[in-house]
Amino acid sequence: MKEKARCLVSCRIHQEVVSLLENYCELDLNQTDESLAPEELRTRLATAEAAMLFMPDCVDQALLAAAPRLRIIAAALKGYDNYDIDAATRQGVWVSYVPDLLTEPTAELTIALMLGLSRNVLAGNTRVRSTFAGWRPVLFGTGVAESTVGILGMGRLGQAVARRLGGWGARLLGHDVSEQAVRQGSELDVHMCSLEEVLAASDFVLVLTPLVPGSRHLVDSSALARMKQGAFLVNTGRGSCVDEQSVAKALQQGWLGGYAADVFAFEDWALADRPRTICPELLAPELNTLFTPHLGSAVDKVRLAIEMEAAYNIIDVLQGHKPRNPINSIA
Repeated sequence: MKEKARCLVSCRIHQEVVSLLENYCELDLNQTDESLAPEELRTRLATAEAAMLFMPDCVDQALLAAAPRLRIIAAALKGYDNYDIDAATRQGVWVSYVPDLLTEPTAELTIALMLGLSRNVLAGNTRVRSTFAGWRPVLFGTGVAESTVGILGMGRLGQAVARRLGGWGARLLGHDVSEQAVRQGSELDVHMCSLEEVLAASDFVLVLTPLVPGSRHLVDSSALARMKQGAFLVNTGRGSCVDEQSVAKALQQGWLGGYAADVFAFEDWALADRPRTICPELLAPELNTLFTPHLGSAVDKVRLAIEMEAAYNIIDVLQGHKPRNPINSIA
């Protein structure tokens, strides 16, 4: 009997996915809540023909060189900026991703962060647990209705957020450098305009862009200065699309009304000069901030579907076929 191919799974996955993959390969599982250290990832990939990898894993030339038998990396994610696709292609390794399943839950979380930040949900929760004695005229916030919401990045995520906000009575502005995204935004009744116009007119600025050349620090000190005083900034795209130190300064100065984020610059592993921690000033308790630990797709049935999709990409390649969601092309 032919020996089964070995497959590394770098993060904990659902048992249903384990059971599926066991029919096709010998699994090397990391069933903990912690990601593998780079050295351990490299060691465990050395004899693997397939791998299901996740957001914390950085795929670079050195990692690939240590995995000579590798045929496919099935990334259980949508944004693959931490993966060196060109290096994988040169080595003849397929890289697949999950293009659609993360969009809807991340759009939901984006709006949850908008509301939580602007309606003082955290402060309200604290008040109820301490000094609440009935209604008082306190903690007045900002509503979405009759506000202007600016969306930076009108790809799948931006469009999903726009569809949800369409019935909320908000004016929607959008900015994107892609002609296709501009057209699709216009079809959703989003007024597409320049970055400067979005920043100047918006009560909420939503950063929903991927990390690509040109989007790092898209919102920097200059962009923040062009925003309305008291406006809210929400980032569920990529951490490095925002200059976190400049955001902290704008909050300290009272210029920015609040900042909410599900993504942070230190997570962008592929950037050699990335910070190694969240900007400490940004975590100061007196600032109006609301943070979640990269929960965009953290819906149980969604995570199961993402893992299943990644598993089927692995099975495709192990059976001699092209993966169903390839990023690259292998001759």
